[in-house]
Amino acid sequence: MLNVFTLDNGRLKGGLFQEEIETAEDLALSRPIWVDLESPSVEEKGWIRDRFGLTIPEDIVDEDLEESARFYEEDNGELHIRSDFLIEGDDSGEGKPARNVRVAFILFNNVLFSIHNEDLPVFRLLRLRARRIPALIEDAKDVLLKLYDADAEYSADVLEGIYDKLEAVSVRVLKSEVTDAEAGEVLSAIAREEDLNGRIRRNVMDTRRAVSFMMRSRMLNAEQFEESRQILRDIDSLDSHTAFLFDKINFLMDATVGFININQNKIIKIFSVASVALLPPTLIASIYGMNFQHMPELASKWGYPFALVLMLLSVAAPFIYFRRKGWLR
Repeated sequence: MLNVFTLDNGRLKGGLFQEEIETAEDLALSRPIWVDLESPSVEEKGWIRDRFGLTIPEDIVDEDLEESARFYEEDNGELHIRSDFLIEGDDSGEGKPARNVRVAFILFNNVLFSIHNEDLPVFRLLRLRARRIPALIEDAKDVLLKLYDADAEYSADVLEGIYDKLEAVSVRVLKSEVTDAEAGEVLSAIAREEDLNGRIRRNVMDTRRAVSFMMRSRMLNAEQFEESRQILRDIDSLDSHTAFLFDKINFLMDATVGFININQNKIIKIFSVASVALLPPTLIASIYGMNFQHMPELASKWGYPFALVLMLLSVAAPFIYFRRKGWLR
């Protein structure tokens, strides 16, 4: 899919105007500042090459994490930036889980080209804002900065959602009794939020690197440079919040595991008490199972009942003692 965005009636009168391109002729007639390619076909890449003189590599969205491969400038003026953008996902089991999606940006001849394989919430957010705020974007560099700004805001919204979910988990964990089944559900919920929090941290770290690269490249005017600094300040605040959430996640994890251990100890205590209580009757049965010729109880009429009563008393006595000590509670 190929979409082009142009400034509608100028910066002060209109916002970004979106048009889906289906033919090379449509692309030739457009004057975009942003060309968005979602899972582009070979034919669409050919249209870009013919219209703008830009060749899009096949491995443009690879997973290479080296900074030299993710942020660089070609001799012909092409500026390449590869960034990860967050998708919160659906953890209910019916949809895709949370993930980071790689997006490749190429800034060439005052046109921003973005290549990715999935539709991203941040891109939808920017399109909505551009329609509502006509003076939001002036050129292609503004589009890129606003995408990073929207990415930081989207990450902040997801962090708020994580905090709300952890608060609900806290209510379940910090009550007087937690069953093993509940503890299992809590651990699963905590693991999901920990994974999402980690993805957010990776995402904002990647955004910081990209914005810092733009500032070092001296491609921004004074207003854009100040906006970049504000984005970095927002990211710093998100970093501290993710650290706080990691601490909360660790606390809830430790508390849940502690309750599981308590439940297991209760079960082990029951078996331990039963084992201790059954030792005396086992000893008595062992004594009367000896094959000695002279045993006083063998000739007694009440020998067998006496042995049974003695074993019952030997079982009851430890239970009574343990209960008075409070070890069975």
